[in-house]
Amino acid sequence: MKGWKMRKSLRVLRIVLLVVLVVVLVVVTAVSLFADRALKIGIETAGTKALNVGVSLDDVDLSILGGKIGLENLLINNPPGYKNDTLLELQEARIGVDVKSLLGDEVKIRDIRLNRMNLVLEQRGVSSNNLQDIIKSIPSKDKQDDEPSGKKLHIDNLEITDVTVKIKLLSFVPGKADIPPLKLRPIKMTDLGSDNKLDAAVLSGKILVAIAGGIAEQGTGVLPEEIIGPLTGELKRLGAVSETLLKEGRKVLDEGTDLGKEITKGLEGLLKPKKKQE
Repeated sequence: MKGWKMRKSLRVLRIVLLVVLVVVLVVVTAVSLFADRALKIGIETAGTKALNVGVSLDDVDLSILGGKIGLENLLINNPPGYKNDTLLELQEARIGVDVKSLLGDEVKIRDIRLNRMNLVLEQRGVSSNNLQDIIKSIPSKDKQDDEPSGKKLHIDNLEITDVTVKIKLLSFVPGKADIPPLKLRPIKMTDLGSDNKLDAAVLSGKILVAIAGGIAEQGTGVLPEEIIGPLTGELKRLGAVSETLLKEGRKVLDEGTDLGKEITKGLEGLLKPKKKQE
């Protein structure tokens, strides 16, 4: 009799545990689906706000238990007046995040890896291209809001790999009828958000500016001056001119081309410490 009661108790316990497990799975799935949709809308909204062009995502996959976020096929549209529908297509992104921090005011992100990116740079006339037109809308550091409009982000490591830049000349540029694609070196950034001013919108701008910087650095002496000159001017305005870009400008200047003068002009003082006013 006692054995029968014990077996019955164990059977009831198993049933209760099974029901609890099912309920937990249903709740986790529901929360995940809701969070996926919320993240998708948040990323699209922040990107569109930061860049003033449409930003869309095919899919967002949040693993609550694993602390991982996956993004598939992120598209950044072109400004009006260009032939291609999109400026940039990112095929995949992997993000490692502290899930608990998603509920707080600051989201802590261990790493972001953006991989397989295609950017179509369209040059229109002698002083305008689609990438330059978009980063024009990004405010310089001194004009950014003191407080982020969304949740604060802190990112330990961000890496952008496998970036291919295709160049299309919408108008004739002498000597540059056909330009081969440019393959960018990996771009790495660390400790983003330490100034407490980083949100999703600001991050979108930082990523695009970093890519523009890579194009300016590797495109010096390769791409037409009509592309490099104005692009470098926008990077200077944003305070995003690197030592590498300045070095490349000097190198081309030593070779005696006008492009080196265009890039190096005005950048020397940008990277030198300012004298204190008396």
